[in-house]
Amino acid sequence: MDSTLDKKNEITMKLLHYFITEQNYNPIILQGAEDEIWLENLENDYKIIRIVSGHIHNNEQLEYDTFKTRRVVKKIKRKTFTFNMRVLSIFTDLGDSVKLDELKGIDSVYLKEAEDIKNYKFVKESFPDIGKKLKFSEEGVRLFVRITSDINRKNKTEADKANEVFKPKKPTITYALIIINIIVFILSLLNESIVDDFCVWNIGVVKYHEYYRIITGTFLHAGLMHIAFNMYALYILGKQMESFLGKWKFLIVYIISGIFGSLLTLAIHGENFAAVGASGAIFGLLGSLLCFGYHYRVYLGTVIQNQIIPLLVFNLAIGLMIPGIDIFGHIGGLIGGYLATMAVGVPYKGNTQERINGFVIGTIILVFLIYLMTQHVF
Repeated sequence: MDSTLDKKNEITMKLLHYFITEQNYNPIILQGAEDEIWLENLENDYKIIRIVSGHIHNNEQLEYDTFKTRRVVKKIKRKTFTFNMRVLSIFTDLGDSVKLDELKGIDSVYLKEAEDIKNYKFVKESFPDIGKKLKFSEEGVRLFVRITSDINRKNKTEADKANEVFKPKKPTITYALIIINIIVFILSLLNESIVDDFCVWNIGVVKYHEYYRIITGTFLHAGLMHIAFNMYALYILGKQMESFLGKWKFLIVYIISGIFGSLLTLAIHGENFAAVGASGAIFGLLGSLLCFGYHYRVYLGTVIQNQIIPLLVFNLAIGLMIPGIDIFGHIGGLIGGYLATMAVGVPYKGNTQERINGFVIGTIILVFLIYLMTQHVF
C-alpha cells in the first residue's frame, strides 16, 4: 500500500476529522455532488461546511458552483425549517486566475496546505482551535488509519445518542397523569363542590390567595367528552414526549405548561371567569414537541412542516371556532411548553446559553402574566 496521501485528500481528511469529531458536524448525502463533501451542524454559526476537492478552472466555473450551492442550500432550508443558513466553502484546488469574492451567506477559503487556514480571520473567529487541531504527528497510511478510526468512533457515539433518544420507553409519568385525572374526575362526579373549590378562578386566586387553583384546575374536567378527548391527547403526545425528554423533564414541562395556560387565562378574562381542564398542559406538550422537533429536524425530516405545525394550527383553529373552549389557556400552555423545554434542555442538543434564555424569558413572561392577572378590579 502507498504510504503517502495525495495532498488534497490529506487536507480533506484533516478537515473532516476536525469538523466531525471536534465540531459535531454530520455528513449530508447529496445526489450528483461529485468531488465535494457537505457537512451539517444546525447548532453552529456555519450550519453548512462544503469541502470541495474538484478543480475549479476559472471564475465562470466558480459562479456555476455558487449557483449550485445556493440551490442545494435552499432545499436544505426547506427541509430543516431553517431561515438563516450560513455556509463555509473550503476549496482545495483552484486555478491561478480564480478569485474568491465575498458572497452573501457564503464564505469561501482556499487551502493549498492545511496551515493556510490561519490566513482567514473569519474562520478562526468561528473555530478558534482549527489551526491547532489540523496538525497531526502521523503521516501517510498511519494518518489515514488515525483519522478514519476517530471519525468512526465519533459516528458510533452520535448514533448511540440518537438511538437512546428515539427508542421507545415506558411512559410511566404519562400513565400516572392519566390515572390522576380520571380519579379526580370520578371524585368530582361524586362531589360537585370539588370543581368549585379547585377550578382556575380569578377571584379565588387573586382575592383569596388560593394559588393552588392554578395547578389543581388543570386536573379537573367539565364532562365525559372533555376528559375523554384530553386524556386521549395526553396519551398520544405524553408517551412520545416522555420518551424523548425523559420522565422528570417531561413532568416539569407538563406542570409548567399547565401553569402558563392557567395564568394567561386569568390574565385575559374578567374577574368572575372560571376554567378547568388539562388542555393548557397538553398544548404545552405540542410546544415541547415543536422545540424538540426543531433541534432534531435532521432526523425528523419534513415532520415539522407536514405534521407538527399543521396539527398545532388545526387544534388552535378548533379552539377559535367552538364556543366554550378557552383558547388563551391553549396559547399560554403552548408558550410555556416551548420555553420550559428550552430551559430543561433537549437531550444531547442545545447549549447552556439556550437553557438560560429559556429560563430567563419564561420567568419574565411568568411575572408579566401574574402582574396582568392582579390588575382585574373586584
